[in-house]
Amino acid sequence: QVWLSESGGGLVQAGGSLRLSCAASGRMFSSYSVAWFRQTPGKGREFVAVINWNDFGTNYAEFAKGRFTIARNNAENTASLQMSSLKPEDTAVYYCAAYATGHYDRAESWNYWGQGTQVTVSS
Repeated sequence: QVWLSESGGGLVQAGGSLRLSCAASGRMFSSYSVAWFRQTPGKGREFVAVINWNDFGTNYAEFAKGRFTIARNNAENTASLQMSSLKPEDTAVYYCAAYATGHYDRAESWNYWGQGTQVTVSS
């Protein structure tokens, strides 16, 4: 079992930056891939980025490439999402997820979720 808790969301102007953090408890965290998803009202969770547990390889959604960076620190049981050049369309609740049993860009593949943190980008 892994418990996840996101923090770092808030209100930022377009063009600004935010760093989201995901704190995990549970000794298996370091053995799981970790991803970030986001969700806006009335829509399903949208894949943002993923980082592997072993080689720290990463993949990003097209909209995130060049603007967002996912990272993790297995010694501290944490993951992060550094977001820059934010746009109003990045406004969403951002979720951290761990342990995928299917394709990484599908929300239904992930077994553990945090409660989410709101990111609002003003124009």
